[in-house]
Amino acid sequence: MSSFSPQRPRPLHLLAAFASGGLLTFAVYINAEAGRYGGALYSSWLAHGTGTIACILVLALLWFRDRPAVTALANRAPLWAYLGGISGAATVMLTSTAVNTPLALAGTLSLGLAGQVVFSLAADQWGLFGLPRRRLTLRDAGAVILITAGSLLIIFVGMGS
Repeated sequence: MSSFSPQRPRPLHLLAAFASGGLLTFAVYINAEAGRYGGALYSSWLAHGTGTIACILVLALLWFRDRPAVTALANRAPLWAYLGGISGAATVMLTSTAVNTPLALAGTLSLGLAGQVVFSLAADQWGLFGLPRRRLTLRDAGAVILITAGSLLIIFVGMGS
């Protein structure tokens, strides 16, 4: 495994990560609305169907404008990289269902964040998917505890109001 030397993130990177969280919240809400009217499977098909159409349009645009970008698509990704679509479909179905329960949007996303942090720490610890291994620290455990506590506050204190 390669060694990883941490660097300070640039402000634009922080803003991009923060904005992606906002977009994710918006997407989860839209998928939940589709799930409320048509079910979780419908919501997943709708999200991925429109995504497929958008991707085809972008690829068609690249095909005519930027041939090197299209030839770069021919490089083979590892087989596990194709699992992203499966986990994405499952995520849409699970969040579409959970948002339409007493968890609501904030509870669903806060528990989702806790799950993301726990899984990403496990991936760092064991070097999953070709990531460089990283020894976990007490700070990491503290972060998980605080995020989980925040999730529980959002869910249980928020339910009382």
